[in-house]
Amino acid sequence: MDFLRPASWEEALAAKAEHPTAVPIAGGTDVMVEINFDHRRPEYLMDLTRIGDLHAWEVGDDTVRLGASVPYAEIMEHLRPELPGLALASHTVASPQIRNRGGVGGNLGTASPAGDAHPALLAAGAEVEVESVRGSRRIPIDDFYTGVKRNALAPDELIRAVHIDKADGPQQYSKVGTRNAMVIAVCAFGLALHPETRTVRTGIGSAAPTPIRARAAEDFLNAALEEGGFWDNGKIITPSVAKRFAALCAAACNPIDDVRGTASYRRHAVGVMARRTLTWTWESYRGAHRTTEGAA
Repeated sequence: MDFLRPASWEEALAAKAEHPTAVPIAGGTDVMVEINFDHRRPEYLMDLTRIGDLHAWEVGDDTVRLGASVPYAEIMEHLRPELPGLALASHTVASPQIRNRGGVGGNLGTASPAGDAHPALLAAGAEVEVESVRGSRRIPIDDFYTGVKRNALAPDELIRAVHIDKADGPQQYSKVGTRNAMVIAVCAFGLALHPETRTVRTGIGSAAPTPIRARAAEDFLNAALEEGGFWDNGKIITPSVAKRFAALCAAACNPIDDVRGTASYRRHAVGVMARRTLTWTWESYRGAHRTTEGAA
């Protein structure tokens, strides 16, 4: 196994073009596990730790540009107001040591359905900025996952950053594991309210071959919130609506039985998390709605 260590982004793109099979490594929290267990033996390993741009973030008027190697710990500490769902997901990643090393780019590159960041990115409607010597492009997160541990990257492309809209409403994230830390998700669920567009987005992890959205559940809830005038009146969502939303989220799953949990348990747990995160986010929205009305 040969080791490539580019000193700049341009050198990294040139190396990837010359060696398309090279596996990028930044935090190493996914790649090194696979190598240590001999599940993967790449011909080339490309170290990206010297490229400072990957460790930086920019907060714009409407969006955050998050470098691919920004550690989860930095997201938790500095970007919680702008990216609350991703900050909550970052809290559930492994241990403090790994949260100080691992970043969203690694989750995206590995594209494991159990990656902790995926549900939050789906719920927020992120875009993945990728680049090669041929140029750069942005891939909508909905189009990024193409199969089990497969993504939409071309062989010569590298992930440079993730673009995420700043939260305009409450976001939540929930994860089920066999213990409280250092655990791969049995299943996970992300939910984001988008009051500006009066829409709701979801993200489900570890309950299908790829991270997915519960689109039928979103359509149902969007219609129910609009028809009931909930966005305007800020009333409590009726139990029947929450129950139906949860059932549709569970139905969106296509899980497997494995050592961490059964398929039936995963479906049940996703339904429970969907109902709970909807309750939490809507209560937050109602609180902000009442404050706005009081100020008016």
